Amino acid sequence: MLRPILQLLRSMVWCFVLMSSALVGFASLAGQARAHELRPAVAEVSVREDRIEIALRLAVETLLAGIDQSQIADTDEAPEAEVYDQLRGLPDQTLAQMVEMRFADISRGILIEGAGPMRLTSVDVIAEPDLELPRDTVVTMSAELPAGTAPVSLGWAEENGGLVVRHGEGPNAYAAFLQGGEVSAPLPRSGAVEESTGAVFLRFVVEGFEHIIPKGLDHILFVLGLFFFSLAWRPLLAQVTAFTLAHTVTLGLATLSIITIPAAQMWLVEALIAVSIAYVAIENILRPKLGWWRVLVVFGFGLLHGLGFASVLGDLGLAQGQFILSLIAFNIGVELGQLAVIAAAFVLLALPFGRSAIYRRAVVIPGSLAIAFVGLWWAFERSFM
Repeated sequence: MLRPILQLLRSMVWCFVLMSSALVGFASLAGQARAHELRPAVAEVSVREDRIEIALRLAVETLLAGIDQSQIADTDEAPEAEVYDQLRGLPDQTLAQMVEMRFADISRGILIEGAGPMRLTSVDVIAEPDLELPRDTVVTMSAELPAGTAPVSLGWAEENGGLVVRHGEGPNAYAAFLQGGEVSAPLPRSGAVEESTGAVFLRFVVEGFEHIIPKGLDHILFVLGLFFFSLAWRPLLAQVTAFTLAHTVTLGLATLSIITIPAAQMWLVEALIAVSIAYVAIENILRPKLGWWRVLVVFGFGLLHGLGFASVLGDLGLAQGQFILSLIAFNIGVELGQLAVIAAAFVLLALPFGRSAIYRRAVVIPGSLAIAFVGLWWAFERSFM
């Protein structure tokens, strides 16, 4: 009786130590971590009979520095990191003037079909006195449209990273997240984008799936941590069900703005997600027995992962009329991604090695150690690097 209690206490101590160390580091250095993370640009598009107007909100320093955002996730990883930091230190007015002078270069990265050349209307650098926080710039531009009623499509060069395109207002508003040189659906000169219910559903299922595979390495490792706990289907089902219910709850509440996490504080969510990865892996080694504590911990971490998923939908700015459909489709995509991870792990690890007497020593413990190391490293990296 005493031994299980001691093991439980040891797991709880590990969790407390990991969370405390992560939170202390993140609380003191959160701004630094946020300042260098790449974020998608957001284009608010208005199409009229004779022209298209675009208000592009982005960290324009990345474009001016010439950073290829398709290859990295953090500006510190770029060869142009020093140039980027110098640009971030420029006064707002100086940065605005530089954007005006180099608009021809910037506009070449805008992929527009069905319109003339882009013309700069205004540059508004949003003041951010804290250099440890990212600074946004709104670049407003327009282009003439040829005679007729042909729609316009808008995109973004692959090296410029992600782009959220928003068009229209109300129930039929359109929002899409574009990457890899993709262009939007045709944007009409009047009325709303004509997109079938099936097309919207499929688009968000794919978006949810891609948020796990290949974009969600942190979520993949967490699911693998659940898989390594036991090959028995009951423990796996209990954990996956708890995780799914939890992230579904916070995904819905956050997307409905019932729960709101300021962008400047999302570091806390990312911090605890990293801790959750390390924790489940460590518990696989120290206390591999299913109980209410394990299920409760997985549920709690699922709430955090749901907030992480919600940040993706927040970038998209779901249209009112497509809200429920998009939310359900995105969540289905996430679940399909998680099931794909479990299925791959079962085929590659459980089928060939699961019946072996050394499966735990040769697969579970080394795999869990690797996951724990990565989780702890991410916690350190997001704090101090």
